[in-house]
Amino acid sequence: MKALFDTVSYQCSKIVTKSYSTSFSLATKMLAKSIRDDIYNIYGFVRLADEIVDSFHDYDKETLFNDFAKDLENALNSKISLNPILNSFQYKYHKYGIDKEFVDAFMASMRLDLYKSTYITEEEFKTYIYGSADVVGLMCLKVFVKGNTLKFNKLKDSAMSLGSAFQKVNFLRDLKADHEGLNRSYFPNIDLNNLDENSKQEIINDIEQDFAKGLQGIKMLPIEAKFGVFMAYRYYHQLLKKLKKTPALKLKNTRIRVANHKKIELLMRSYVKYQLNLI
Repeated sequence: MKALFDTVSYQCSKIVTKSYSTSFSLATKMLAKSIRDDIYNIYGFVRLADEIVDSFHDYDKETLFNDFAKDLENALNSKISLNPILNSFQYKYHKYGIDKEFVDAFMASMRLDLYKSTYITEEEFKTYIYGSADVVGLMCLKVFVKGNTLKFNKLKDSAMSLGSAFQKVNFLRDLKADHEGLNRSYFPNIDLNNLDENSKQEIINDIEQDFAKGLQGIKMLPIEAKFGVFMAYRYYHQLLKKLKKTPALKLKNTRIRVANHKKIELLMRSYVKYQLNLI
């Protein structure tokens, strides 16, 4: 029965989310049950593509990615895939009318990671951020507003800003891994070998502007999505605070984390604010 295969597919996407990102998984649990699986299915797809270009170093990543891209196109066109992750994604893609341009932009940014190691201009950086993060936020927004075009357009800019903030925080947190492990440098006009406090502060100021725009959109989200997205915002904002307090030299040599007990504390405080209608 196809229904059973679909259920198995959804469970696979959920497992991927829980296995690869405890923070995102925690935030997703705070979404209404009616949309929770939809977000798992989107995350499973983007996570799998990201893993191909970031982790499968002992294999021909370009061939793997090309095969994945072909399977994705077939899944979207045929409305089924024997790859359970793609099968679950294609269903939500069609259910919510996710724009094909979002999917194409995401895949284009992932493909850049196969061969591009530095981003020289601000335009290059913004294009990569748009494809790797902004459109993921837009896909999720399609779910949050249940495909409603008017609501989507109203919240589109803030959703993109929040996606940008999350991605830039990840870049700042992962400076060491990206630079040493993957030979990548995303921030334009920043020499990571000579990263100083002024350069770090410029990056942080940019992220804080994105967070401010993103928070305005969170306040207008449907009730089913508001607390989960606010929880993700709180986590990443706390991570940015830690990065801000960390000397630039240390950022290049270690990976800053938010401790598990702090995540629980953030969850409790966020829930109180939500219940008091403070967001």
